[in-house]
Amino acid sequence: MASIYIHIPYCERKCIYCDFYSVEGLPSKDRFLSALRDEIDLYAIRYADAEPIDTIFFGGGTPSLLHPSTIAAILDQLRGRYHVAPDAEITMEANPGTITRESLSGYLSAGVNRMSIGIQSFQQSDLEFLGRIHSAQQAETAVKDAYGAGFTNVNVDLIFSLPGQTRTRWEDTLKRALDLHPVHISAYSLIVEENTPLYSMVKRHIVTPVTEIIDAAMYESTMDILARHGYRHYEISNYALPGFECRHNLNYWNHSNYLSFGPSAHSFWRITATTARRWWNDRSIDRYCAGIESGPDLPGGEETIDRDQMIDEEIFLGMRCGVLNLPRLKIVYGFEFPRVQNELLDSYIREGYMTRDGDIIGLTPRGFMVCDALIENLVHF
Repeated sequence: MASIYIHIPYCERKCIYCDFYSVEGLPSKDRFLSALRDEIDLYAIRYADAEPIDTIFFGGGTPSLLHPSTIAAILDQLRGRYHVAPDAEITMEANPGTITRESLSGYLSAGVNRMSIGIQSFQQSDLEFLGRIHSAQQAETAVKDAYGAGFTNVNVDLIFSLPGQTRTRWEDTLKRALDLHPVHISAYSLIVEENTPLYSMVKRHIVTPVTEIIDAAMYESTMDILARHGYRHYEISNYALPGFECRHNLNYWNHSNYLSFGPSAHSFWRITATTARRWWNDRSIDRYCAGIESGPDLPGGEETIDRDQMIDEEIFLGMRCGVLNLPRLKIVYGFEFPRVQNELLDSYIREGYMTRDGDIIGLTPRGFMVCDALIENLVHF
């Protein structure tokens, strides 16, 4: 089963940490929507019958700046051009301050069945630092309104390791999130991305990031608190009550096929069992629209992923989900770890970073805390 991602490149205000492509306001909205419709139709010529669509995800940017009728029109087009599964998971990202009980009801009627709300923090000082447009109270209201509108699958996005943040303050944000009973929580450690205002602030010593020790302590709190409340840690930054894991993200992490539409959007499709093509659109609304209007050669860039790179990605993606599936590597790619890597795995198990159940390697909470280092050691041999 494949997935579709729709990138909505508009924000009411850009956050200082965000590296995803978006612009403030709604410039060129009509032109963008026209180009988006054309791109959806264009790829349907090749991919409409290739594989059923199991998930659709509206990301951004801030998709909730679009009216429910616009979201409905896009979903109607997708259903008309692709084989969208009747029980497809359809997620839309939304920000508090851009949604109401009425608009949420409209998105639900349009066909959205999973709402992902970008809260980031319940501390007003954190929200102001990040440049969020909503208050802590609006964040709480947004989640309550989503449930009140009829959604049963609600995620909240949170960020920890903010400059000046303490472990206690982060745990308070987690508690306030849990009081709202989301079925899914995405909790990310703040990353200082280049070409963002936050990066400039750090380089100019206006802002000092938290230490690795504090970051690790907050991550440890996150895993412990959410586990005690019944959430399964199924990816390095994602936690869900049983049955509410994000199917769309799991498709990414399982190396499944996906098509992505909109500026800066990336697509992935297997050519053979062991090779794939990845391509992406221009990181500009104007260039994206102009490219679609001028002809069929859409990608802003592309690459062919060979067997060796696919193996590395399988290891990387699997480890992010806490699982290293050795039989899958052997069956799909004919790959087995050489002796030195097997010895490394054995040492990780002895040191408490991993567990082993037959040929399935799993990460422990301790392993999740150093996941990137473990991955680097396993894929560079």
